[in-house]
Amino acid sequence: MVDRTNGSYRAYATYGLRKDRARTGQEHRIVAWRRVSIDFPPSVFILVSVHPSQTGTPEKSEVLKQTFELINAQLYAVEERIRGQARAFDPAVEGYVAYAVESNGKRLRPALALLAGGATGDISASHLDLAVVVELIHAATLVHDDILDGADKRRGQPTANAKWGNAISVLLGDCLFAHALKISTSFQNGEVGRRIAQAASEVCSGEIIQTQRRFDLKLSVPDYYKIIEMKTGALFAVATELGAFLNEAEPEVIGNLRKFGLRLGAAYQVYDDVLDLAGEERIAGKTLGSDLRKGKLTLPILHLLQVSDAEERHRLCEIILNGDEAKIGQLITRAIEAGALKFAIATGRRMVREAQEQLRIVPANKYRDALGGLCTTLDEMILRLVD
Repeated sequence: MVDRTNGSYRAYATYGLRKDRARTGQEHRIVAWRRVSIDFPPSVFILVSVHPSQTGTPEKSEVLKQTFELINAQLYAVEERIRGQARAFDPAVEGYVAYAVESNGKRLRPALALLAGGATGDISASHLDLAVVVELIHAATLVHDDILDGADKRRGQPTANAKWGNAISVLLGDCLFAHALKISTSFQNGEVGRRIAQAASEVCSGEIIQTQRRFDLKLSVPDYYKIIEMKTGALFAVATELGAFLNEAEPEVIGNLRKFGLRLGAAYQVYDDVLDLAGEERIAGKTLGSDLRKGKLTLPILHLLQVSDAEERHRLCEIILNGDEAKIGQLITRAIEAGALKFAIATGRRMVREAQEQLRIVPANKYRDALGGLCTTLDEMILRLVD
């Protein structure tokens, strides 16, 4: 149902959920959640996926809306396929999977796969499968991230680990990874499955390295770039690369679209890292400075340490290692005063420009323009952080 009162749009998705409970000793356990009905017209999908709070202004929201309207029908089909994946599991597991995949995000990675397909030919059923796979891998990483971070909410909803504990959540993430790789074996060309598996490995390796190097004051800026390209860029890259590969595009075009995804993903991570320090909590979706409190040294902090003299660097390192809540705020203020945030913002914008450069050899059409439009929107979102 869509409410257009006062010229604004509100989309309502109606779900009928049945909770099947089995008595186990002194507690009740949810065995399965099954979606009985849904009122979710394709025409309002993107209005749900892209909220103005994620872009900052109605104008930017409109740009994203226009971009995604090109693939609105395909995105709706992907959404239905994603939700349908839960039914592939044992009824005792189905409810957990349904909860993990129905936590609606921006579905940016599926959109990139579809737009890359449209930019290089037709958007086929294989592109829909690719979109599902990359989103399942992303969902798996979020489940595991929330465990590592001890997060109890994501997008305003309880995380899997908050609902069911770490043990089940670890296995839930594993299930999502395994199911995504299972789907990837169904592509006619085995190279698609191999590239997806490689990307999944890179994402996990990046997360391991980031976790391994929490509170590591020897972490360098190049180390940081490597981590974000692995943990975020790799999945963006495989979405755009394989979107073109499935259409048997020219090797140079495929390679450039891979680089496009890699740079766009890195820029998006830089944006997220700056947002964690200088954004608004309602947009960041978490307490500001949470990465720093957990020992994740992001680009603004690394640059601040790099430009500080020995005495100040020592003082800043003490704050990072001791985690003094009052002084964390002082460190963030110092990062702003020293221009560290502006440096990170300039870096993110440079990455966006590098991504845009990769589109030059892609044949001109509305889908290629839409990919360029995503770059423009991200650039504006990054720039707005200095306002």
